[in-house]
Amino acid sequence: MTIRIVLLTFVCSVAPSIGVNAQTSPSAPAGGVASRYLDPAGLSLGQAIVQALEREPSLRAVRTDVDVARGQQQQAAVRPNPMVSFSQQEEAGGTDSQTRVEVVWPLDLFRKAGRVAVAERESETTRHLVADRERLLAADVRSKYGDVAGAIRALAVLDDLIAATSRQHELVAARVAQGATPPLERDMLRVELRRLESERLLQSGAVEGALIELKRVLGMAADAPLMIRDDLEHLVATDTATASQADASAAQARPDVQAAQSRLQLAEARIEQVRRESRPDVSLFGMYMRMDSGFPQTAFGAGGGLEPIRGLFHYAAAGATVTIPLRDRKQGDIAAAQARRAGATAERDATQLAAQAEVAAARVRDEHARQAVAVYTADTRTLGRQNLTVVSQTYELGRATVFDVLAEQRRYLDLERAFTSALKEAYDARQALRRALGEMP
Repeated sequence: MTIRIVLLTFVCSVAPSIGVNAQTSPSAPAGGVASRYLDPAGLSLGQAIVQALEREPSLRAVRTDVDVARGQQQQAAVRPNPMVSFSQQEEAGGTDSQTRVEVVWPLDLFRKAGRVAVAERESETTRHLVADRERLLAADVRSKYGDVAGAIRALAVLDDLIAATSRQHELVAARVAQGATPPLERDMLRVELRRLESERLLQSGAVEGALIELKRVLGMAADAPLMIRDDLEHLVATDTATASQADASAAQARPDVQAAQSRLQLAEARIEQVRRESRPDVSLFGMYMRMDSGFPQTAFGAGGGLEPIRGLFHYAAAGATVTIPLRDRKQGDIAAAQARRAGATAERDATQLAAQAEVAAARVRDEHARQAVAVYTADTRTLGRQNLTVVSQTYELGRATVFDVLAEQRRYLDLERAFTSALKEAYDARQALRRALGEMP
């Protein structure tokens, strides 16, 4: 009678708990170690991207390049300053003196337009490079966030199995105490329980490591508290973006492709700048000189009396200085600039080709990953849970051994791990497609 009561208790409490526990999403458990890292008020994926774009130190450093380029563009539009020179000459041991003031005004006839065009192209290229860095950082945040969510889901599966195995061990231990079951079955469940607990400790370390990596791209200290909001299944299920429907031509709008195009335009602007610098240039100049000079003799002045021979003279001059490109016509600089343009053209073509290939590969990966997840979510996991429940009940009815229970439990663990891998691959594949298409946050 006592054995029957224990048997009914086990069948009614353990077996249903496995099924119910498994039907609850392992990514968002109500308890267990995994619950330490998930919080409905935690950091969502969207919030993580916004925080990273605001606080990540390397991105802040790159953004200063935009200010540098803007300052250089402003400076390029400024014409050269006039030059003023002043000199004073005194006769040693005498009374003669000379004061001279000169002004040189460069006209900068042909060079300003070339400088401004180059500075504008440099500023545009810098903006595209910063936008590309933002794109890559957002993709990195999505990847790190997915790593954390995937590790938490794997930990949640272990939590569920440990809870079920612990209840099995307690009930079998009660049966062993009453002499209804051999101690070997209790000890085998104990070993399995310890193995799962050890594996959970390792998985907890994996979650902590993934969190630290996420904190790094968020600009947070490694010891700062952080809990995420979105679990892996939610991330995959709610990602309904139209990224998979875009074609390869959308990659042309990627910041790195636009930056490559801007580099080509910059190379062309530099060729024009060098050609302008090879043209003649004109500088205006003006001079005023005051000279006080005399001789140590006397002569008759206008009034008929003797006067020292001395005079005060004023001179003014104006003219133009022309730079004539007779020998130096910037031949070498033009050849070097043309070579850079050829390199920029090849780099632009290579960047476009790589972007198109990345989009095509990411789309194929995304489609197959979504199909793999659909296979698991159809009926495979339901059957896996039912199999585990049936084997557990069969064991209690005496028609199976504890080996069968442990084998089916491990098979279920492998199934959940495979489903976690499929979810992670689906998530990573979609984020890879977003990155390939140049989606900005």
